[in-house]
Amino acid sequence: MVIGIDIRVLGNSIKSGIEEYAENLIPLLIKEGGDIKFKLFYSSSKNKLPDYSWLKEKNVELYKFNYPNNILFTSSRFFNRPCLDKMVGGADVFFFPHFFISSLSPECKRVTIFHDLSYLHYPEFLTPVKRVWHNLQMRPEWQAKFSDKIISVSESTKKDLVNFYKIDPARIEVICSGITTSNVPRTFDVANSSDVVNIINFKREKNLPDRFILFLGKLEPRKNIVGIIKAFNNLKTDPKYKDVGLVIAGAKGWLCEEIFKEADGSNYRHHIIFTGHLSKEEKFLYYSAADVFIYPSFFEGFGFPPLEAMSFGVPVITSRNSSLPEVVGDAAVLIDPYDVVELELWITKILGDKKLSHFMVKKGTKQASKFNWKDAASKTLEAIIKA
Repeated sequence: MVIGIDIRVLGNSIKSGIEEYAENLIPLLIKEGGDIKFKLFYSSSKNKLPDYSWLKEKNVELYKFNYPNNILFTSSRFFNRPCLDKMVGGADVFFFPHFFISSLSPECKRVTIFHDLSYLHYPEFLTPVKRVWHNLQMRPEWQAKFSDKIISVSESTKKDLVNFYKIDPARIEVICSGITTSNVPRTFDVANSSDVVNIINFKREKNLPDRFILFLGKLEPRKNIVGIIKAFNNLKTDPKYKDVGLVIAGAKGWLCEEIFKEADGSNYRHHIIFTGHLSKEEKFLYYSAADVFIYPSFFEGFGFPPLEAMSFGVPVITSRNSSLPEVVGDAAVLIDPYDVVELELWITKILGDKKLSHFMVKKGTKQASKFNWKDAASKTLEAIIKA
């Protein structure tokens, strides 16, 4: 059997959820399918593909092209050409880790991942260019209807595919993602005295406060960072929290100007730290050092950061919407993302109650252990083969 995989998302220098998904899943697919030939399609006129070691596996053939992807997208949309399976010398089935619009020959089956349909729920959170890209250029509804199999990363996304695109539920398989901490040794163990010293040294090196609240994700309206800053402003009016800081970690996304405007206007702006994009190793250091992790997003197809934070022993507050309740289970505090007072209240409860914090850490590490990339890869490979 020959499986083609579109790996173009891996050319992005800044890894958000979809890129992390592909980067963790694909090498395990290749390992699981030892007797299967994998033909990987990559094209970019400007982004260089990282030199992954798994690209050199015996069952892997890499096909690299320098065509601008906007041209490939436009050609696929209007002319249904070029066929990716023909460009790699033939494939029985093609797997798409994201809904990049792509043409295939009639004899080649298509398996497409849908991470979320947030662009339909909250179009106002996208720039006009992004709205055009999602709804017109990529044509996700067309791709969903013509995929032989759809993989959804959550029951929430499956429900959206059925409701918005009228997809037969039998064609959709829910396979939850893993979390990236399974690949990287935990940097700190709070039960180990020497690691506690390492945490202190890390905070000193980064000029972090003794206690801090952490958010990690792309800086865009959907993540509700403005609401986070408002809740932090309320919190800081209480002298008990004068030593508490807010760390906002992640790369700038679209329409992020309002976030910085809110931070600049805060009376406590000197207690708000923007880290910018973090490497995989850096973000795990921040998780380990944080006192509470907050992720009051308006919408998520899966939501990696809350689970990652749990796996590093951090109590988590997140939203009771979209996929988040099914992902975090009963191991996190679920709040209304529009209710700044509720968010502030739960931050103060966790910061002020060590027993509650320890209870949440115990529940969180157990919940996070349910998600791993090996299981996700095994189930995904099976779904591709059966397509």
